[in-house]
Amino acid sequence: MSVDHYENFPVASVLMPKRLRKPVAAIYHFARAADDIADEGDLPDHERLQQLDAFRAELDRIRLNETPTTPLFRNLAAEIRQYALPLPPLFDLLDAFSQDVVKKRYDNYTDLLEYCRRSANPVGCLLLHLYGEATPVNLAYSDAICTSLQLINFWQDVAKDWKISRVYLPLDEMARYNVPESQIEQQICDENWRRLMKFQVDRARALMLQGAPLGSILTGRIGLEMRMIIAGGLRILAKIEAADYDVFRRRPVLGPLDWVIMLAKSAPHTY
Repeated sequence: MSVDHYENFPVASVLMPKRLRKPVAAIYHFARAADDIADEGDLPDHERLQQLDAFRAELDRIRLNETPTTPLFRNLAAEIRQYALPLPPLFDLLDAFSQDVVKKRYDNYTDLLEYCRRSANPVGCLLLHLYGEATPVNLAYSDAICTSLQLINFWQDVAKDWKISRVYLPLDEMARYNVPESQIEQQICDENWRRLMKFQVDRARALMLQGAPLGSILTGRIGLEMRMIIAGGLRILAKIEAADYDVFRRRPVLGPLDWVIMLAKSAPHTY
């Protein structure tokens, strides 16, 4: 399954067990459609929020055991019933997408983590429920991985987010390293910028490694998929470092060689 459009969805490819591809696809299409509403096109903000509210109404129909009005949500409802998936993570995703419409800056890291709790962590929670592995310990590891993936996506897409008037770098940390917003606009990669980005990269890596034991706890193809996801996030961070933190001119992406390296690093206990 392609995830290049909705990059926070940690779903790999043929590694996904066949029995789970249908429910994963239903969740993915829900998340992608909601993400499109928040990010794509030229709709005014109030219309984006109205459309996201319509999605909430569909989730409420599912919650009340009523029939949704659209095929997307009828498909989702069938998978929710079959796998007893929790609804709060889906509502959290909608809240995060709505926040993207109206909130363009984050004062501090705590605020950013609260956003990630709703924009990224629900995906891992839902996947663990599908796997039958949603224990408190596993969910905590998953939260660390998903939040790290979200942060990594932010740091590779600083320039892209600027074009839609968003800055995810915490404002207090930008001030600490003497990096004004005009520096992002002008794509200036000086020593201050490198110090700021090194701090962000190091913190995201530490968070990913905090969640890495999940890759060994999960077994079989699911465990390998999780280890590939972790290795991919760490590989992007290494590429940011290799570019000397100049994500403006060298946006880090994974190429064929990277996948080979990731697979080699996806044996248990190799992080």
